[in-house]
Amino acid sequence: MTNPFPADLSDSHCHLQMGPDAPSLLARARAAGVRRFLVPGTTLEDSAAAVALAQQHPDVWAAVGVHPHEAKAFDWKRDGAAFEELSCRPRVAAIGEIGLDFHYDHSPRQVQLEVLEWMLDLAARRRLPALLHNRESGEEMLAALGRLACRDRPGVFHSFTESADYGRRAIGLGYRVSFSGMITFRAAENIRAAAASLPLEAMLIETDTPYLAPVPHRGRPGEPAFVVETARRLAQVQGVSLEAVAEATTGNFDRLFASTP
Repeated sequence: MTNPFPADLSDSHCHLQMGPDAPSLLARARAAGVRRFLVPGTTLEDSAAAVALAQQHPDVWAAVGVHPHEAKAFDWKRDGAAFEELSCRPRVAAIGEIGLDFHYDHSPRQVQLEVLEWMLDLAARRRLPALLHNRESGEEMLAALGRLACRDRPGVFHSFTESADYGRRAIGLGYRVSFSGMITFRAAENIRAAAASLPLEAMLIETDTPYLAPVPHRGRPGEPAFVVETARRLAQVQGVSLEAVAEATTGNFDRLFASTP
């Protein structure tokens, strides 16, 4: 298939297993120049579905984890053993989507922190990067990460919405930051300001399919083909070419995920 862009694009966070027709979404994305996909889990069942999907496609990788909204239902004995086994399967390239969400507080904050720390320990033991969800929990997140031993490829802040200063602190700990379709939203000047100030070599791009569809697709379910719009807006904000964004972000995708044995 001929790539319409001079460099491959990647979608570092797309919940393809949540939709009814992942093959069609993948086909449209490949036609748009997207060549790599990471599918994160949010529950045990959802993570297993992500792994099964990744094992069917050579350009798809999976992540396994418990979203902070679901932390309250985490069964330490049953689910812990299952995630230990699931994280060892082929095509599993990360632990996630894990993290903290103090905006909705669908799970008690202490439970969110306990499950996050267990998942971060699993990531460290498996030598896998972590996909971090972080909403209105910035200082608590950095404190949790700061308690960990330094290691290569620790992970990425998914759908980054914090300030440039926060981003520099995260990057200083070895993490990468990923920008979603939110960078195209009219009111998201704060996200564009952070994206303009942080180094391109520390970035990834994503869709968070089926959420956060970018302009001009607002109001529709998100899909990986739309990552092209995120890449274009990031290129504008950074003052670089689309090719430069594709090379930097897909290079980071490869180093974080595609290089996993």
